[in-house]
Amino acid sequence: MKIQDYNFFCDMPEDTRYLRRAQPDERFIEENMIFILPDRLRKFRRNLWHVRRNPGPVHIYVPLFRVETLLESDPLPPEYGPPQDVFPFYTHTTRRRGRALDYYVLFIFRDKESYVRCNAALPVP
Repeated sequence: MKIQDYNFFCDMPEDTRYLRRAQPDERFIEENMIFILPDRLRKFRRNLWHVRRNPGPVHIYVPLFRVETLLESDPLPPEYGPPQDVFPFYTHTTRRRGRALDYYVLFIFRDKESYVRCNAALPVP
């Protein structure tokens, strides 16, 4: 996988969870989600992005927008439901108008040093 304008990426860890608003009002599901990251990843919150595959013939993924995040130690917002496990939910692609859209949530980095530090904080599979 190649990410446009970024050289390195890491997947979310299995212990990531997410929140959804009790009364959804989104155009697509990601607008209504807050991801809860383990505290060990607090330095990399701004590196978590929604990315999608470029619709053209090339196999390059494009960053869409930064993911809204909380840490495990942060208080949960009252207007959201209970925390839910990300996996297996987020391993499926989104379907829109009858066709599958290839979306992911990834930590993306321009420099190798940040990538190595984040990768060291992720559990070994």
